[in-house]
Amino acid sequence: MNIREITPQIFYVGVNDRTTVRFESLWPLPAGVSYNSYIVKDKKTALIDTVELGEAYALFGHLDDLLGDTPVDYLVVNHMEPDHSGSIPLLAARYPQMKIVGNRQTVAMIGGFYHIDDPDRFIIVADGDTLPLGDRTLRFLLTPMVHWPETMMTFEESSSTLFTGDAFGTFGALNGGVVDFETDIELYLSEAYRYYSNIVGKYGKFVVRAMNKVLPLAPKYICPTHGPVWHEHIDRIAAIYDQLANYRSDAGVTIVYGSMYGNTEAVAEALASALAARGEKHIRLFNAGKDEMSFIISEAFRYDGLIVGSPTYSMTLFPPVDTFMKAMKTREVSGKTLGLFSSFTWSAAAGKELAAYAEQMNLPVAAALEMKQSMNDDTAKAIEDFADAFILALRKSREQK
Repeated sequence: MNIREITPQIFYVGVNDRTTVRFESLWPLPAGVSYNSYIVKDKKTALIDTVELGEAYALFGHLDDLLGDTPVDYLVVNHMEPDHSGSIPLLAARYPQMKIVGNRQTVAMIGGFYHIDDPDRFIIVADGDTLPLGDRTLRFLLTPMVHWPETMMTFEESSSTLFTGDAFGTFGALNGGVVDFETDIELYLSEAYRYYSNIVGKYGKFVVRAMNKVLPLAPKYICPTHGPVWHEHIDRIAAIYDQLANYRSDAGVTIVYGSMYGNTEAVAEALASALAARGEKHIRLFNAGKDEMSFIISEAFRYDGLIVGSPTYSMTLFPPVDTFMKAMKTREVSGKTLGLFSSFTWSAAAGKELAAYAEQMNLPVAAALEMKQSMNDDTAKAIEDFADAFILALRKSREQK
């Protein structure tokens, strides 16, 4: 049982999931994931968020060990996504006197998902409302679209502990330690990029708005629903989220390509070599037909240079490259130095499709090339010209930031 007292009267009672292969049935979990739940224990006891339905009885075991016969008086629901709300019906049955605390949209979703609609079960809160537990008081802060419309955060005032829902979360199960100083946080900081870009990436402006609202409270502990509790390294996780929410990037180039028979891949490899010869060190190469889209999206989000290449396939983009470009468009990615390359056998189409995505995303194309069938001397010259133009645009962009 992984129960931790984070600060006096506030306890971690969450669970690890080392079985689920894909989060949201999309994103791989090689290091698992945690579903974090917290108890604030005072004259009244509040449970902050629940866990995925399949882990409900592990949560109940933690509650029994920590509370014994003491009931849970309040369940605070910061976020309704089922990996956090799935246990609500079982908790409601287990604690029939428990009040469920949420905003109006939360309560409507509980009715829709779990068919709990007795108004006497709920305490509906608005932005800034408080709930006294005794010596401790919970304050509720609405943070819509981080990353669902009902999301909110809960601030325990006397200990300056902020319960943030999915914000500041990461992939990765907790390996014994719960608070950042108890564990190797480099795993989680790395996975924060992937978690944010995969799950939250579209909602940058709302994340910025939420951070501007809650970080001035100077929380001493940030308790997300995934990953470690942040205490000594709040500045590091906040910096990652600030960077990604504002679409700022680290220096580097992500090359994403599709290739059926190796010809388009040869261009990708030659471009990487040309960029390296011009001093670019942080280069990431991904084969969209083989590599996990989760990791491709994460690296494309993280670095300021992006080069995408595709063969023509049935008069359009190679499907895995199309999936990647749709992911970039959906996440409203901006501020990238973009290069495009394409290939065809008898009728060109991929280059036009890539250019159309760039226009839809309002991303100027710094360099482009098109190859017919396979590499030749003209292609080699075009690659050198591409690299010159791309590096010039990339460095100019970096100077302006």
